[in-house]
Amino acid sequence: MLDQTDELLLHHLQRDSRLSNSQLANLAGLSTSSCWRRIKSLEEIGLIKGYTAVLDRNAAGFGFSAIIHVSLSRQADSHVQEFVTAILDRPEVLDCFATTGDSDYHLRVVAKDIGDYNNFLDNFLFKLPGIANVRSNIILKDVKSSQQLPLNQSGPE
Repeated sequence: MLDQTDELLLHHLQRDSRLSNSQLANLAGLSTSSCWRRIKSLEEIGLIKGYTAVLDRNAAGFGFSAIIHVSLSRQADSHVQEFVTAILDRPEVLDCFATTGDSDYHLRVVAKDIGDYNNFLDNFLFKLPGIANVRSNIILKDVKSSQQLPLNQSGPE
């Protein structure tokens, strides 16, 4: 169970993972050694999975993105495993969720342009065994995109 200090540390790390241990300790009102031990512990239990830079997809040349709804013809273990293995190897698939409802999977995909996206569909997704139906929703505008969890932290911003 996280205490308020852990939540505060995680809140600040989610906002800016480039904060130094000293800066983070100052924000949380901790000594640098205590802060380091807490962060190390959160890493060791697997709560902190890693640190990354958040890129602007348009500035990086990926001006096209879509949500793809995929239904498999049968939920045979072999089709599911082949699908999952293939998706894990595709860097343009940013997210893949197994879901309930009309589709078995929802993918968030980026591409350089519509031609690049069409190539992804024709030469990869449509060729996977067990695909019954694929529907695309083109993302017109990113309204909100976040990986930050809404921790119940209290304290100064």
